[in-house]
Amino acid sequence: MEHITSRHNPLVARLRKLGASRSFRRIEGAFLCEGPKLVGEAIRWGVPLEILVTAEGARMPFAVPGGVRQVTVPADLLAAVSTVESPQGMLAVCRQPDLTPPERLDGGRYLVLDGVQDPGNLGTIWRTADAFGAAGLLLANSCADPFSPKTVRATMGAAFRLPVWELELDAAAERLAAAGIPLYATALREDTVDVREVDLSAAAVVIGSEGRGVSPRALALCRQTVKIPMLGRCESLNAAVAAAVVLWEMGRERL
Repeated sequence: MEHITSRHNPLVARLRKLGASRSFRRIEGAFLCEGPKLVGEAIRWGVPLEILVTAEGARMPFAVPGGVRQVTVPADLLAAVSTVESPQGMLAVCRQPDLTPPERLDGGRYLVLDGVQDPGNLGTIWRTADAFGAAGLLLANSCADPFSPKTVRATMGAAFRLPVWELELDAAAERLAAAGIPLYATALREDTVDVREVDLSAAAVVIGSEGRGVSPRALALCRQTVKIPMLGRCESLNAAVAAAVVLWEMGRERL
C-alpha cells in the first residue's frame, strides 16, 4: 500500500487529467470511477482496475483484485482530484473497453444516439437500455464521451455491463442492415407512425440530439419514423425520457 501526500506527485497529475480531458482518457485507455458503489460494481463485473486510491482511514467494503496498485492519500488531496462535490473516499482508474463495434452485430434491440451531447443524458440512456435488455448503444455524430466521469456516474454501473460503440451513421446503418435489423427514428415526417404500432422486438431506433433532434442523414438512412403519443400541448421530450419510452416499448413483450 503506497501513501502519497504531495499534490505534485505524477499520479495526482494523471488523475486530474483523466477527470478533465476526453483526449487524455483516449490516449491512456483509462477512465475514473468514483465512490464505493461504482468501484464495487466495476470489480463485480470484471472491469480491469489499474489503481485504487482511497482517503486515509476509509473503510474498504470489498476485496481488491490482485495486481491493483493501491494508494492512500489525505482526504483533502482526494477531494482535489475528485470530479464530484462530495467525494466518497475512493476512486479507481479503470481500463477503457474498445469502442470499435464488431464487424457483425448480433440480433437484438439497439439504440443509435445521434449527437446526444449531454453526458448525464447519455449515462441515463445507457442505464435505461441496460435495465430494459437492449443489446448495445451505437454512438454517432459526436456524442458525449461515454467514459467521462459524469456519464459513468449516471450509468450507475451499466457502463460495466452493456457495450457501447462509436461509429459513423452510415457505418451503423450498414452493420444493422447486415444483421437484418431494421432502423427507425424518433421524428415526424409523412411516414410517421405510433411507436406502439411497429414491431421493435429486434430493431434499432435513432434518438436525436437535445437541440437539433434526429439529423437529416440519420433520417435518410431510416426505414420509417415513429412518434411517442402525448398531449398536443407538449412539443417534445428530453432525449433520455424519449429513449426510456422507446426502450420500454422495445422490450415490453420480453420483460
